[in-house]
Amino acid sequence: MAEVKFEEALKKLETAVSDLEGGGLSLDASLAKYEEGVKLIRLCQKKLAEARKKIEILVKTKEGKIKIEPFEGEGAKRKRQ
Repeated sequence: MAEVKFEEALKKLETAVSDLEGGGLSLDASLAKYEEGVKLIRLCQKKLAEARKKIEILVKTKEGKIKIEPFEGEGAKRKRQ
């Protein structure tokens, strides 16, 4: 099976949410859409975590030199404070 790109998964998730919010689905169809949505959320979270690991930030030191630091994200910043 071909790998689903983040953008595709997000679009499918938006469609699933829209279908669920529409209210026209049967209970079985709603449960199937919900399960599909949960899988898509997990896939998106996984893709975002993979991307986060690849990101590096250039930081200028007090001496004016540029150094590379790994991306820690907002959660890591809060944990250190």
